[in-house]
Amino acid sequence: MTHNVHPYAHRLGIIRGWKSRWFAGKNKYRELVRADGLIRNFLYKRLRGHFVAGVDIERGRKDTKIIIASSRPGMIIGRQGEGANKLRKDLARFLKKNEVDAESFKIDIVGVDSPESNAAIVANMVIDALEKRMPFRRVMKQTIEKVMSVRGVKGARIVLAGRLGGAEMSRKEEVKRGGIPLQFIRADIDYHRDIARLPYGVIGVKVWIYKGDTLEKEQFKD
Repeated sequence: MTHNVHPYAHRLGIIRGWKSRWFAGKNKYRELVRADGLIRNFLYKRLRGHFVAGVDIERGRKDTKIIIASSRPGMIIGRQGEGANKLRKDLARFLKKNEVDAESFKIDIVGVDSPESNAAIVANMVIDALEKRMPFRRVMKQTIEKVMSVRGVKGARIVLAGRLGGAEMSRKEEVKRGGIPLQFIRADIDYHRDIARLPYGVIGVKVWIYKGDTLEKEQFKD
């Protein structure tokens, strides 16, 4: 029987790094994992529609750094940094409400160089178009053409599932270009899944983007 494995987790420690980078003993490990989950859930919910590519968390001995990658960092930062300051205050209030130690933390907002080759941003593009009630087939076709036009992208796949077009019965539609070698660990495959909230229900969105092989053969030689 086949087993579905998350493309990111399948490559951890080989061509992918961890999104939470810190070390803690047995006593604080559980608390920090819970805190990371709360931070990510809050930021993804709060910054929905801001085309967030990912949230990384780095913890030191005294402070914590939260790195938010987005294709539209100006929307998050706001005029003269007002948006970033408000986001930091709201996050601190949220952590305090959930009984999480709101230690001194810093929020860094960085831009994404190639948005059309990032699976999370592409999924956000599809969701944004679907929530504007655009035809799903046109959205899938136009989006995958944008992705394949980016230099370095060798394959892409977009899958939608749910009550597509407002139909009574749910179904799955997909569009694919190029190859996506999921079992090849050296293959640089970006993956993201999310949901589009429509009046007649939610539609699941999955995106795979293959950007070629990351490691060269010479690097495996002793």
